[in-house]
Amino acid sequence: MSESLKSGFVTIIGRPNVGKSTLMNHLIGQKIAITSNKPQTTRNRIQTVYTDMDRGQIVFLDTPGIHRAKNKLGEYMVSAAEHTLGEVDVILWLVEPSSFIGAGERHIIEQLERAKTPVILIINKVDTVPREKILSYIDTYRKVYPFAEIVPASALRGENLDTVVDLIFQYLPYGPLFYDEDTVTDQPERAIVAEIIREKALHALDDEIPHGIAVCIDRMRGRKEKKMMDIDATIVCERDSHKGIVIGKGGAMLKKIGTNARYEIERLLEIKVNLKLWVKVKKDWRDSDAMMKNFGYNKDEI
Repeated sequence: MSESLKSGFVTIIGRPNVGKSTLMNHLIGQKIAITSNKPQTTRNRIQTVYTDMDRGQIVFLDTPGIHRAKNKLGEYMVSAAEHTLGEVDVILWLVEPSSFIGAGERHIIEQLERAKTPVILIINKVDTVPREKILSYIDTYRKVYPFAEIVPASALRGENLDTVVDLIFQYLPYGPLFYDEDTVTDQPERAIVAEIIREKALHALDDEIPHGIAVCIDRMRGRKEKKMMDIDATIVCERDSHKGIVIGKGGAMLKKIGTNARYEIERLLEIKVNLKLWVKVKKDWRDSDAMMKNFGYNKDEI
């Protein structure tokens, strides 16, 4: 049976906000990568595992969006995304439905030409455009790169995602599974909890602040006598003025972030959670290698 199984690595690339994390969460069937309509939501390569015992295993790498970097954090993110292209068996490139190919897309095409890996183009969000226009979008992209496959899909609605999985398996090599069948992610619980808190902050706060926030888990400890987990976490921002906004009037904003995060963490861990949040200012942490490393963004590990 194992001789007929396929397994391999697939990276999901695309510009920020095109739906990469939504796609991966839908394929895996549970929330691993955080989603937001704000740029720079995904900052690390998040590895998740899709197992089909009849066909094999797909290990997905959800990368940060490829864009022009403005600071050290931005450079780290772009490097993390571009570094995966030569290491995988299949590349999934997500784009918006459009017949215009901008500078950002052309930059990605340049990266793909160097990678020499089969590329499946997914034209995402097709539920937002008239059906009759989809063929022209496919035609636009078909002319600029020799894609292995082009699939119109909707990650949000789960449209055509079965086709995406079928096509990925076509291009994967034969081989044994990398992970046991119950594994869904290589991310430690602490990292996922930190990301959930950051997601809830992204959703609650204004556009200006979220780029400059990180979340540190100071403590995660289960109580023996009860099914209960104590979690202490710090939201780090870059300016004193941001700290005030994150806390909110009478602590209202911080309470909202905490309540929303606790609800989702409890669903993830299947245990009651006592979540305490603090806010600290670390000026310009996104331009400090030491602070970035401290917050889990280590460029030496890319």
